[in-house]
Formats: sequence, C-alpha cells, structure tokens
Amino acid sequence: MNTTPLIKPQGDHRNLICYRKAELIYDITYHFAHSAYVRGDRTIDQMVQAARSGKQNIVEGNADIETSIEMGIKLINIAKASFKELLADYEDYLRINDYEQWSADSDKFIAMRKLGVEGSNQSILDIAKTRPLDTIANMAIILLKQEDYLLHKLLTKLSDQFLGEGGFKEKMHRMRVDRRGR
Repeated sequence: MNTTPLIKPQGDHRNLICYRKAELIYDITYHFAHSAYVRGDRTIDQMVQAARSGKQNIVEGNADIETSIEMGIKLINIAKASFKELLADYEDYLRINDYEQWSADSDKFIAMRKLGVEGSNQSILDIAKTRPLDTIANMAIILLKQEDYLLHKLLTKLSDQFLGEGGFKEKMHRMRVDRRGR
C-alpha cells in the first residue's frame, strides 16, 4: 500500500536561505533606490519592483510546489530573472556614474562575499545604510550573485525532484491506479 501523500507540504518559505537573502536584497534595494535617485525617477520603482518580484516569486513558487513542481520551477526561475534584471540596474548605476565595480579578487569583494554568507540580514543592512552609494551597489551585486547561485541550486534540486516523481497529474494517476488495484 502506497502511503505517500498526494500533497507534500514544502514548509515555511522563511526557512529557505534564498528567501532570507532575497528579503535582504529587497531591503537594501529599497534603501539604495530611495537614496540614489531623485523622487519621481522611474528607476526607483523599477529596482524596488524587481527586488520585490524576486522575493515574492520565491514565496509563491514554494507554495505552488505542494501541488505542482513544474509551476514552482517556473516561479523560482521568474525570481531568478527578476534578480538578474536588478543586477543589471546596479551595474548600470556604477558604470553611468563612473564608479568602480569590485573585481572578484579584490579584498572588498572577498570580505563582502564572506559577510554575505556569514552575516545576519540585520547586520548587513545596518552596514549598508552607513556606506556610500557605490559601496552599497557593490554589496548588492555580490548578494545578487550569491542569490543567483542559491536559486540555481534550488532549481536543480526541483528539476531532479520533478524527473524522479513526475508532475502532479502523473502522481494522481499512479495513486488512483494503486488504489484501484487494492
């Protein structure tokens, strides 16, 4: 007898590392956009919306995985794409304003990458709020690259899960056939 439930709860999205990092990226972006641009500049809304979209699609994707791994994969990928858009906005800010983008082998980059892994959201946000805008942009770029890595890992895991279990309709069919066979 198959005791596997049809709907498996995925747990609280707040427990996902990629969600917690997305929340930090949103908070930093909100602060940055409102500090870097003049009120009324569409870039504020664009950046904040890209950060929000990334965060919220992780929430929705995690919820949808309960019944549709396929939909969860699509929503997590939308989150990934939103963060790529936001990454380009930060890189544009640095380029347009003739600021340096930290190279991957610089001390600042390495220190921020470590802080992005080990630091708490609140401590990183507190640091960001005291730094110049070009530093905040570089911090956000590193966090966004870390987020991209985490979302890629999650998508790989979900893809493997989908290949192993199939979709919701396939699972329902197997369970119905199993039940009829008893």
